[in-house]
Amino acid sequence: MDIRNIAIIAHVDHGKTTLVDQLLQQSGTFRENQAVTERAMDSNDLERERGITILAKCTSVVWKNTRINIIDTPGHADFGGEVERILSMVDGAVILVDAAEGALPQTKFVLGKALARGLRPMVVVNKVDRGDARPDEVHDEVFDLFAALGANDEQLDFPMLYASGRQGWADTELEGPRENLHPLFDLVLKHVPSPGLDKDKPFAMVSTILESDNFLGRILTGRIEQGRAKVNMPIRALRADGSVVETGRITKLLSFRGLDRVPVEEAEAGDIVAIAGLSEATIPDTLAEPSIEEPLPSTPIDPPTLSMTFRINDGPLGGREGKKVTSRQIRDRLFKETEGNVAIKVTDSPESEAFEVAGRGELQLGVLIENMRREGFELTIGRPRVLFRENPETGEQEEPFEEVVIDVDEPYSGVVVEKMSLRKGVMQDMRQSGGDKVRLTFMIPSRGLIGYHGEFLTDTRGSGLMNRLFHSYQPHAGAIEGRRNGSLISAEDGATTPYALFSLQDRGTLFVDAGEKIYTGMILGEHSRENDLEVNAVREKKLTNMRASGKDDAVVLVPPRKMSLEQAIAYIEDDELVEVTPSAIRLRKRYLDPHERKRAARGAKG
Repeated sequence: MDIRNIAIIAHVDHGKTTLVDQLLQQSGTFRENQAVTERAMDSNDLERERGITILAKCTSVVWKNTRINIIDTPGHADFGGEVERILSMVDGAVILVDAAEGALPQTKFVLGKALARGLRPMVVVNKVDRGDARPDEVHDEVFDLFAALGANDEQLDFPMLYASGRQGWADTELEGPRENLHPLFDLVLKHVPSPGLDKDKPFAMVSTILESDNFLGRILTGRIEQGRAKVNMPIRALRADGSVVETGRITKLLSFRGLDRVPVEEAEAGDIVAIAGLSEATIPDTLAEPSIEEPLPSTPIDPPTLSMTFRINDGPLGGREGKKVTSRQIRDRLFKETEGNVAIKVTDSPESEAFEVAGRGELQLGVLIENMRREGFELTIGRPRVLFRENPETGEQEEPFEEVVIDVDEPYSGVVVEKMSLRKGVMQDMRQSGGDKVRLTFMIPSRGLIGYHGEFLTDTRGSGLMNRLFHSYQPHAGAIEGRRNGSLISAEDGATTPYALFSLQDRGTLFVDAGEKIYTGMILGEHSRENDLEVNAVREKKLTNMRASGKDDAVVLVPPRKMSLEQAIAYIEDDELVEVTPSAIRLRKRYLDPHERKRAARGAKG
């Protein structure tokens, strides 16, 4: 059967996974009476809860006797490492662009990577049924983006379709019949070349996706670059430097059929398959017949830009809520993560029982922490830090800068510009984007964005959209002002009482409810002033045998501000930590004892 390999790439929330749902449905992959969940490709719990794709996944459909292998990729910039790897497996790409939002930073990132690999992308302007759609303007924007990214004449002559993934149609004309996705299927067959790889050479492939299966063990997915793979054939894994990782046999060869992986006896060059049988090979090792000495070239991944310290939970409540609490268990889990996620780097920290974890952004590391807490881990997390580097030519210290595109209602544009300039952001562009909205583009140090997203949503009353993307390393931008308010810190161990919390409400915003277990050094809320304040939140009302002449005032508590994991990580300062357990997220000072805190503060000033 003839084969086509394509990736569907786009900015976050532009409709990739919904479109794949419809492609599977209309190609006859499902039975007519088969119950299929919405966004079927988002298979893990976190993806379903957050409504975003985190891991790249393979599927395949058959159209006019041709198998089309489709790879659904994440749209969020933090998971760009997944997209970079995946593009080495495909011969074509469908760039999806929202008909209202247009080309956003991640569209630029994925398109740039696709053009650099020599692919000729097809453009689909999706969601043209939106009330605020502007498909013709978006078409011009996309053409300008292709030109700005240095596309050659062949790539600039891209085919384009208008579509609605949710309604399940695509058309070459904006006012076409809007019946189904057949025009998209036909365009893939016509525009994307077949792999055209040599089937008679010895077998070799680069592993690009790593998964673990309870029954089959380690499963490596990739495209066969040459030759044929057969069950039980001997293979070995080669590192990028040519060293042999291990030798073994293919115990199971799996090919993609719809949402399922089906065992096959043989597969040939050009097909995307999953192989089981090796126990140490990882991404991006070359799997090949023993006669092959040289590894296949693999795509280099952009380096991480952000780092966090993962430590054991040494607080008073440590070990009560999780099952995995030792530094050895945390270390093993982190190094296991680096095998399948090449955008994450783990090193031992100078601190005892702590590890430095570097990644692309707060969301990527937040997803890792969330997965760990669901697996029963307890740990404490330090404040995110950007990774500086020294320019080899000038010797100057450089830091990562990001391009930020903000869509905001016009009345709020002033406060956004003011806050971004305080964080060393430089405005590059400001234009009307329709519907009384303004699109602002900034260049800003990554440091300046840590902790800003929550403030941004407050300033824009939840109506603003902020999209960011790593741009380049540039000279250090100088000091950036951090959080202005201090913390309310517990001075006692015990459980909070309504009486004590009621008297603390005037002091600032509380993060805890009545009846919660707290300990000395735990952060209970945000102080209304700039200094930290130690408070007693376990104080009880003294009861006497003297009856008051009036009735007591009813204790009415303002609901506390509960933070998500990402909000907590973005909120803390350098001398604070986030304590993460399977059942709670708490904020605490790095040094719980007040005398130690004062000594550390004096040492920092000195």
